[in-house]
Amino acid sequence: MGANTARELENCLGVLFAHLLKWRYQSVQRGASWETTIKEQRQRIARLLRKNPSLEAQLAEIADDAYSDARFIARRETGLPEAVFPMVNPFTWEHTLSDFWPEAIVE
Repeated sequence: MGANTARELENCLGVLFAHLLKWRYQSVQRGASWETTIKEQRQRIARLLRKNPSLEAQLAEIADDAYSDARFIARRETGLPEAVFPMVNPFTWEHTLSDFWPEAIVE
């Protein structure tokens, strides 16, 4: 069960990071659907961590892997060049679970 839960957390983080990247780098496309997805993933992540506190020991590694996936997801879904999205996750853990909304960056 632990490996499945870690994969679920990684998937939720990947979706969340991808949507935060899209929110930041493709702000003209912002809408209720993206906002809902961001809020839903935050809620799922918080619930997973609350129910599985042992995951916190793996959190940094899981988040790094999820962010790597998120860059590809954001690239595929926006059509923007992969180089637009930072190699290193720009979102702190506080940003990830709080009511943080990235400022638009126009490149």
